[in-house]
Amino acid sequence: MFDFAVFGSLFLTLFVIMDPPGITPIFLALTAGRPAKTQRRMALQAVSVAFGVIAVFGLLGQQILDYLHVSVDALMIAGGLLLLLIALDLLTGKTDEPTQTKDVNVALVPLGMPLLAGPGAIVSVILAVQNADGVQGQVSVWSAILAMHLVLWLTMRYSLLIIRVIKDGGVVLVTRLAGMMLSAIAVQQIINGVTQVVQNS
Repeated sequence: MFDFAVFGSLFLTLFVIMDPPGITPIFLALTAGRPAKTQRRMALQAVSVAFGVIAVFGLLGQQILDYLHVSVDALMIAGGLLLLLIALDLLTGKTDEPTQTKDVNVALVPLGMPLLAGPGAIVSVILAVQNADGVQGQVSVWSAILAMHLVLWLTMRYSLLIIRVIKDGGVVLVTRLAGMMLSAIAVQQIINGVTQVVQNS
């Protein structure tokens, strides 16, 4: 009832795309200054949002894109533009949001989506679900998705220990580095989307 080849292939693909080690400095930068309890809750919220988005697209992804007449390339470019806006805020230090919504907003956007549940992960899951053979294949695919989100939660949950070591000055440095990394990811995502549009036209 379980296909380890399918599980391993999708898990590794999602690990590379969602990049738990790479998400750590971005998570630390976006949650800096919050109480530890709030930061832990935000880690869980972000992973829950990402899993929810991935699950919806895994079940109904192709139908949603077809209904909205949206291509995967357009989804990729849009995600890249959103990430670029967040990266610019990190680089310039403009990360403050209204008190009533900042915790929820950061957990939903950009942590939950499009950082974790980005176009690359969504497309990989859509294809994996479509190509899975029978119950065995589906169980393997969804097990890989669950395992990946567990790894993401553990990575973010225990990365909070780093903040206690690096203090406020280190958080500012991490924020700027995260902004640089995120802007590079965003630009690369936009380039990939535009390249695919050109190649398909």
